[in-house]
Amino acid sequence: MSVKLNEKFLTGFVAPEEVTKISHLTGAAFDVVKSKSGAGSDFLGWVDLPVNYDKEEFARIKAAAEKIKGMCDVFVVIGIGGSYLGARAAIEFCKSPLYNNLAKDTPEIYFAGNTISSSALADVLRLCEGRNVCVNVISKSGTTTEPAVTFRIFRELLEKKYGEEGARERIFVTTDRARGKLKEFSTEKGYETFVVPDDIGGRYSVLTAVGLLPIAVAGIDLDTMMKGAADAREAYSCPCIETNDCLRYAALRNIMYNKGKSIEILVSYEPAVQMFCEWWKQLYGESEGKDNKALYPSSVIFSTDLHSLGQYIQEGLRTMFETVIDFKNSVDTVVIPDDPNNIDGLNFLSDKELHDVNRMAMTGTLFAHNDGGVPNVVIEVDDRDEYNFGYLVYFFEMACAVSGYMLGVNPFDQPGVEAYKKNMYALLGKPGYEDHKAALEARMN
Repeated sequence: MSVKLNEKFLTGFVAPEEVTKISHLTGAAFDVVKSKSGAGSDFLGWVDLPVNYDKEEFARIKAAAEKIKGMCDVFVVIGIGGSYLGARAAIEFCKSPLYNNLAKDTPEIYFAGNTISSSALADVLRLCEGRNVCVNVISKSGTTTEPAVTFRIFRELLEKKYGEEGARERIFVTTDRARGKLKEFSTEKGYETFVVPDDIGGRYSVLTAVGLLPIAVAGIDLDTMMKGAADAREAYSCPCIETNDCLRYAALRNIMYNKGKSIEILVSYEPAVQMFCEWWKQLYGESEGKDNKALYPSSVIFSTDLHSLGQYIQEGLRTMFETVIDFKNSVDTVVIPDDPNNIDGLNFLSDKELHDVNRMAMTGTLFAHNDGGVPNVVIEVDDRDEYNFGYLVYFFEMACAVSGYMLGVNPFDQPGVEAYKKNMYALLGKPGYEDHKAALEARMN
């Protein structure tokens, strides 16, 4: 397997028999996922997506990506939450956090519509000045405030710059298959559209058109990525807790939670994985954070954050455990040179590859945090590439669904997200929210 669970750094915290003892619970939750018989079962389309995706749309995504590469310098992806996190995670994971600085044969890609900050949007607009621009707006309804407002602004920009006909060729829309304001508007305008599937929620949608169009524009091989996800689906099809690492991870999270742990920290020693961590935090936070339950998903990038949060992890409250993503191989090779004067005292590192030093830092930290009372789950990954991105995405999605059902929540809804929207709409004067606005204003006074 390309992805493997290492439980060595759980010794003394979780006994192997503890996983076995709850295998009936893990197996039952897994069966609920596979049989699509639990709460939120209408949103389980991701389970078989790696082998059952729409091949015709897949081909259109590739063709659109080639068209975009040929006609623009800047590609602006407009979306929030699952409509942008997965794509950005994939681009940085497979390419680099410095993708926009290093891109040669593909457009620079900027993400907008994930904030209401005027300064953040103005920066992206400035980057578009004097350059050819294409836009991909991603929204199932088309009425979510952040992306909808941003799309208004970019649509105006493109129509002024290229005219309505020229803008039509540069706007790509990922939305509902048949209904919603954005779908209606796109049909009226003649924009090329791709589908946000009805049976896949936003945080599980990275391997649909939601994520795949921006990923393809970055020059990433979609077939290899889907192959990784398909292989993961096959690898994790067995309900046997002894051999299914995905189920073991879900079980371990459940055990930690029941032992009083309240925080899970996802750790990587590669800065390119930072946005993958952000995707993971949405996946687990939005799926499990209900009914006053669930682990709080956090993340760090070591060794950088060892110099800020390392002290707390080592000696703070014992409320956490870490899940470490360990990449066995490096994308690049950098060798530390010898210094005849040894001014830094580091000649013992001369001629070593930096990746090997990084992994020794990881091992040293694992032992230190274990000694400090912090359990560590290690997920070993061969390479940081598109195949393993697809594999890891499926690993975490399946584990999340199983873990949510074990916790007793619906892993596919997000009722809490609607609360802030209702308040914001009322305060901004949206029609139909007059009574709620009056109630909020009374509270403010």
